[in-house]
Amino acid sequence: MREYALKISDDQEGARLDLLVCAFSKKHNLGFSRTSIQNMILKGRITVNGSGAIKPHYKVRKTDKIKVAPEDKVKSSIRAEEIPLEIVYEDDDLAIINKPVGLVVHPAPGNYEHTLVNALLARFKKLSDINPQRPGIVHRLDKDTSGILVIAKNNSAHLKLSAQFADHTIKRKYAAIVKGRMEFDENVIEAPIARHAFKRESMAVNFSDKARYAKTYYRTLKRLGDCSLLQLEPFTGRTHQLRVHLAFIGHPILGDKKYGKNDEFSRLALHAQSLGFIHPSTGKFVEFTSSLPQEFLRFTAKNKT
Repeated sequence: MREYALKISDDQEGARLDLLVCAFSKKHNLGFSRTSIQNMILKGRITVNGSGAIKPHYKVRKTDKIKVAPEDKVKSSIRAEEIPLEIVYEDDDLAIINKPVGLVVHPAPGNYEHTLVNALLARFKKLSDINPQRPGIVHRLDKDTSGILVIAKNNSAHLKLSAQFADHTIKRKYAAIVKGRMEFDENVIEAPIARHAFKRESMAVNFSDKARYAKTYYRTLKRLGDCSLLQLEPFTGRTHQLRVHLAFIGHPILGDKKYGKNDEFSRLALHAQSLGFIHPSTGKFVEFTSSLPQEFLRFTAKNKT
């Protein structure tokens, strides 16, 4: 286990301990989040003058001797698997994957094999390990949703990308085919989402105190008989948000057996078409896109109006 010693400069005197260590982590690309640093302080893994009985808000002094001794990360027990991946882009910090429909993103109880994570472990030498059980995973797509997904190769990139998701600055666009002809050419759905009261594996629009704010912008691209092709831009990233919001306004996504109760499409008609963000190293905005799946193109061609 590696231990780090911090020296306090004149301009750092009086700073909060957690913020000081956070700045040190960023400078040296250690990959410690502020939450993990606060946990280390409370567990006594960060000491000041040999004492671990310190609070995160402790104001440091120039004479303080600060040591950081993070716990050894628990190694992942996930097995690498040779699963074909479509890699749209790759550099030292990240990789962009075009996830196929039917591929689960990360292992979970009852499903520890044949996931995207298993494939990533076989394909890449290094991945972020902030969560050892989900190496590289910054965000996720549902099993039956295809499209663009960003993977972090190191903890510094992971934290910077995660911050953009948390700040809602990531630019995401999805394509969806929904039931019914949309009345509006474009609109915004603002409806809070929470766990379904009875179906615990489902989400639902809910106006209780437990519900979380959710916002989705949509634009109608084509009206296809009794269906519509939409472009969706989620402002927030709640579980099943797009599926729940569209079902709530009476236009469930085709092929959605959980929220739509329809089988007019061979799969869930939802595709993550583009993803834009500030690159964690260059600081420049980058955007990656994925073409509409063939199933979408065949359906729209067959149902022209």
